[in-house]
Amino acid sequence: MGGMSTEHDVSIATGRACAQGLRTAGYDVYEVIVDRNVAPILTDLAPDACFNALHGSLGEDGSIQGLLNILGIPYTHSGVAASSLAMDKVRSRIAAAHLGLDIASGGSIDREAFWRNLPTSAFVMKSINGGSSIDTFVVRDPHNLPFENHAWPFAGPALLEAFVEGTELTVTVLGDEALTVTEIVTDAPFYDYAAKYMPGGSTHHVPARIPAACFDLCMEQALLVHRGFGCRGLSRTDFILPQNARRPVFLEINTQPGMTPTSLSPEQAAFMGISFSDLMSRLAEAATTDNRSV
Repeated sequence: MGGMSTEHDVSIATGRACAQGLRTAGYDVYEVIVDRNVAPILTDLAPDACFNALHGSLGEDGSIQGLLNILGIPYTHSGVAASSLAMDKVRSRIAAAHLGLDIASGGSIDREAFWRNLPTSAFVMKSINGGSSIDTFVVRDPHNLPFENHAWPFAGPALLEAFVEGTELTVTVLGDEALTVTEIVTDAPFYDYAAKYMPGGSTHHVPARIPAACFDLCMEQALLVHRGFGCRGLSRTDFILPQNARRPVFLEINTQPGMTPTSLSPEQAAFMGISFSDLMSRLAEAATTDNRSV
């Protein structure tokens, strides 16, 4: 847990919750705060498995997964290829579209291109490899930008998408089963960092209050993306259902869903009768590496 990304604190909260859940399930647990010295630490510990509670770059993008493959230590959640693809919001959109899902218009853009041809309608901008809604901007009025002229709040190119007004939905896949659909309601301008992690920041309706046909389609598409991307263990796919529409729009897939007290995946598991400690146990027992024959 921890790591070196902007999601360090969220990962600590996830990691501590997971560690407690694993201890409740009867496992011996060592809490490792990840930094650049993690390889010798893991070599010395020689664990039966690593429970990956990292978020953000290096922990969610295939990097730590590749290290664990080399060390031969089984780990939870997805492997290198699925993690890397899911973490890249531009490529994951393209992959989801190839699988038949609807996506908002948009793509990668750099600072020069953005200021040379400013959007004329509502849009969303976000870091290509970020999470937890950090460095995410929802701009309903393109004449009132959230950053100054020629400024650029990103380390490199960003994802620019048309803004889609609608109902936010999410589906967790555990193993090879879609659990349910959650509808997310918040008074914030959008489902931002505070809405995700602060008590009372959002309300979750489980199951979502949407037509049955759309509910079933969200479940089918979440499982389709989970399988199509090659995910394993646990993933969570986010959608938005446009007003008066029958089909959801794919937003992103998360291969390392949060496990904080306000997180969506453990809430969905609980709704399906799976306790938190049971959820942790299922993930731990499914731990593996990409190169299983080595």
